[in-house]
Amino acid sequence: MKTIEDIRKSLESTYMEHEIEEKLPLIQEINRLKKEKNAVLLGHNYMTPDVFHGVSDILGDSLYLSKAAAETDADIILFNGVHFMAETAKLMSPDKKVLIADLKAGCSLAESITREDVKKLKNQYPGVPVVTYVNCTAEVKAETDICCTSANAVQIVNSLDSDTVIFLPDEYLAGNVQKQTNKKIISFPGRCMVHEMYTAEDILSVRRQWPGVTVISHPECNTDVVEVSDFAGSTSQMSKFIRDSGAKDVFLATECSMGDNLRSEFPDRQFVSSCRTCPHMKRITLEKIKDALLYEQFEIKLDPEIVEKGRMAVQRMLDVSYK
Repeated sequence: MKTIEDIRKSLESTYMEHEIEEKLPLIQEINRLKKEKNAVLLGHNYMTPDVFHGVSDILGDSLYLSKAAAETDADIILFNGVHFMAETAKLMSPDKKVLIADLKAGCSLAESITREDVKKLKNQYPGVPVVTYVNCTAEVKAETDICCTSANAVQIVNSLDSDTVIFLPDEYLAGNVQKQTNKKIISFPGRCMVHEMYTAEDILSVRRQWPGVTVISHPECNTDVVEVSDFAGSTSQMSKFIRDSGAKDVFLATECSMGDNLRSEFPDRQFVSSCRTCPHMKRITLEKIKDALLYEQFEIKLDPEIVEKGRMAVQRMLDVSYK
């Protein structure tokens, strides 16, 4: 576990000294409760730095956290992210108590599609395999053949023995996958409310203002944004690219806390931010995390049928990705 000095240092790049001092007592209380409850806190890259660096034990993107949630030996999993992520943790750890600090921490993309929508598509295209991006509800996962993340979407699509694939629900990610596979992709009009705000003109404007800037976009952005970027990838792939490329000035076309959290990892880099914020992610706060642990509240509960079917779809993804 990080020491208080480690935490303080990791927060210095985004908070003023008095803000850090105000947050530390609550961070210490949460870390005390974690020990008392034998709880593990999973922190998505879009969490604010106080949550991400201050109290989360395992950090990363959805693929890594889904795998980590299944491997932890804690009694309680508290997912610092949004609701569908906590549901995925429950799918992979059905016998553990899985909590989220705010049940209203939803996702515009996950809420764009329902289980019935998937059933209709399966009836419309009988026999065509269904790939669902993990940014969807457990009920939608239960109707799919295999899940994917933005990091492994192309790998998953290409692993299927079919010339045609139904890819749900992100139409922009589907479009970016289509450019990297010979398979025919049938998509659905789902979008992330943060990533759909970015345009190619945004990127060109950034380049005019900061000559030589390295532009990194998320594949949930439209294809025209990805095409004018230097690199497109998942949040974990973004971090690896920054590390390997040596890029000094970086513009991230993704949720703004990603840049905030990377500043402490790469103190010698300059991050240019548009600060497009996900209001759902920002529902997760230190105060709510403390209460969730203290009262063991906002437990994720799923129907056993959903757990069984949804877990199979996620496990197939992990089997392909980690074989």
